[in-house]
Amino acid sequence: MQLIWLRSDLRLHDNTALSAAAARGPSVAVYLLSPEQWREHDDAPCKVDFWLRNLSELSHALNELNIPLLIRQAARWDDAPNVLLELCQQLAIDAVHVNEEYGIHETRRDLAVADALKSRGIEFHSYLDQLLFKPGSVLTRTGTYFQVFSQFRKVCHERLHHALPSLVHAPRVQASLSIKPDKIPADIEGFDSPGDSLRALWPAGECEARRRLDTFTDARIHYYESERDFPAKPGTSQLSAYLAAGVISPRQCLHAALQSNQGEFESGNVGAVTWINELLWREFYKHILVGYPRVSRHRAFRPETEALAWRHAPEELLAWQQARTGLPIIDAAMRQLLETGWMHNRLRMVVAMFLTKNLLIDWREGERFFMRHLIDGDLAANNGGWQWSSSTGTDSAPYFRIFNPLSQSVKFDAEGVFIKHWLPELAGLSKKEVHDPANLGGLFGVAGYPLPIVNLSESRARALAAFKNLPSRQNAGAGDE
Repeated sequence: MQLIWLRSDLRLHDNTALSAAAARGPSVAVYLLSPEQWREHDDAPCKVDFWLRNLSELSHALNELNIPLLIRQAARWDDAPNVLLELCQQLAIDAVHVNEEYGIHETRRDLAVADALKSRGIEFHSYLDQLLFKPGSVLTRTGTYFQVFSQFRKVCHERLHHALPSLVHAPRVQASLSIKPDKIPADIEGFDSPGDSLRALWPAGECEARRRLDTFTDARIHYYESERDFPAKPGTSQLSAYLAAGVISPRQCLHAALQSNQGEFESGNVGAVTWINELLWREFYKHILVGYPRVSRHRAFRPETEALAWRHAPEELLAWQQARTGLPIIDAAMRQLLETGWMHNRLRMVVAMFLTKNLLIDWREGERFFMRHLIDGDLAANNGGWQWSSSTGTDSAPYFRIFNPLSQSVKFDAEGVFIKHWLPELAGLSKKEVHDPANLGGLFGVAGYPLPIVNLSESRARALAAFKNLPSRQNAGAGDE
């Protein structure tokens, strides 16, 4: 008997471990509920709810193939070896199959499980699945992990031209086993269930993920490069939550994008090329996680930036978290996050730079807050994005590159459509006024909307000074967007 241990791979199709296990003989699947570990990793309640809903969909799909999905409790990953060993002995399991996960805790957990199983004569097989390339296989000429995305992307393109990762067949129907699937819990204690409106934005299941991918690659991908930065437009794929939970694979995404672009990576439709690059950014940050494990230990990628004099400003941090900074584009973006579990990518950069540069608050505060609210929360991508924005990370924005929220707002939400949707209290303002209501005067702001909590030009100068004072500062320069 084969056991598939499901983690961030909640799908039937193009699932390497599932396919490999089923090919070897009768198979059973298991998923471990680890609420204490999830809390420690700041997993958002809406993300946990999304996992459970997708598990329920997957259980039905597996049941059609006579593959029962079992649920076991392992409050912390330290409990996983004993829990899985006990299950393997109960069911007379010959081998356990998993898709690789990355990060220090995940790696440590899998090594411990493998050791425990092998000591009892049970095989442990792990497979490359959530990435196109195994970490450690895309290296510089000196044998080190890439630190610059453009160089990493170039090598990936060369490899993909040479050999495109193929899709894996779904398992076939197997003979019925005398094992009943477990009921998937509707909720987990300690993780509040999100409202129906948020759930409606993120339907569970592979069919929905595939529908989104097909809808995007059939038409919208052609406009992706020109429309992806405008938060009021449906310019993005809305697949990030499904990728993070493994409801769809990067291979499926890559094949669909290439099919829409006559098989081209670097020519043809610029939208498809740009979106493929976004898939490779996701890949890049996972490789960084493995090659430079300090980033998953709450450490800056650039060690010299650990000396930055971050401000302790709890009231300003709270204002940022609660969407009351007095800067409409920031507050609208934060309300989008709080109400939907998701934030438009351009705005993730804008709000991150505002927190780390204008407020000079430690990027780790923002990283943690995002993880606690994102339905697509992913350690590598979230950490990579925050460290990029705060100029502490690999391939990051130079410290003197500081987005101006007002000019970003005018540039990417010119009509104020996005702002007015999330800040209805500003609906009465003109498209010019809505970006900077403080300009209209008044002691308490407009229509109850607060005045800005910080002066943008003064705070920008403060950030530049803080970075320039680092022992080993980056190249000097100036720029504002």
